[in-house]
Amino acid sequence: MEKIGLIAGNRKFPLLFCEAARSKGYSVVAVAIKGESSSRINKLADKVYWLSLSEFKRLVEIFQAEGVKKIVMAGQVSPARLFSKEVKRSQDLQQILSSIKNKKADTIFGVIAQKLENAGLELLNSATFMEGLLPEKGTLTQVQPDSAVWEDVYFGFELAKAVGALDIGQTVAVKDQAIVAVEALEGTDNLIRRAGKIARAGITVIKVAKPSQDMRFDIPVIGLKTIQILIKAGAKCLAIEADKTLFIDRQAAVKLADKKGLAIVSV
Repeated sequence: MEKIGLIAGNRKFPLLFCEAARSKGYSVVAVAIKGESSSRINKLADKVYWLSLSEFKRLVEIFQAEGVKKIVMAGQVSPARLFSKEVKRSQDLQQILSSIKNKKADTIFGVIAQKLENAGLELLNSATFMEGLLPEKGTLTQVQPDSAVWEDVYFGFELAKAVGALDIGQTVAVKDQAIVAVEALEGTDNLIRRAGKIARAGITVIKVAKPSQDMRFDIPVIGLKTIQILIKAGAKCLAIEADKTLFIDRQAAVKLADKKGLAIVSV
């Protein structure tokens, strides 16, 4: 069996990748991140190495020793860990962070990608084997946005693209064409909670890929938990970018959205 490497972040995305890769006949060698990756990966990958963030340099050694040539990044590492004691105490990580021009997501992931490539390892598109989870354009729910919500969708889409171009975040919340919240390090879930508190009910949340999105890392992902948080925040609509956003647990998420009156559109 041909081996494929996985750098596994949090939530369900890395687990689904393991299942998809193995269904294609690949043997998955995963590097799981302590404090982020689900322990379920031990059952789904063929071999798992658990590393702390401070052991970052071992990535290349592990994949080379395993004879892995191609690697996928799946799942996020909480951006807040950038300020953790673990990172501050790691000389290796501090050396890397001090050598880059800024701490934007693309800059940090770009350094990792370059180190892998310099070692002869190919970093693949994060959606490898997962193309079926990228919705095409259209309304995904039976609930249809009204004309006012569509105005918010198009208004917010342009804003989200502008924010993405600056590599600040990928998501914005709007209401009645007012900017309610912009995603930064807190992540999409916390953005939604914050927007719900600010504007109460009726927000529209728009999540997009960056204009120059490198599909090898940090691609937009939504799932059932996203929908649950939107409903709790009283949102009217979620808009995602077609063909570039992974929609995990789509059937269950759409069913819940329809039940609660939340529209989901892919634009």
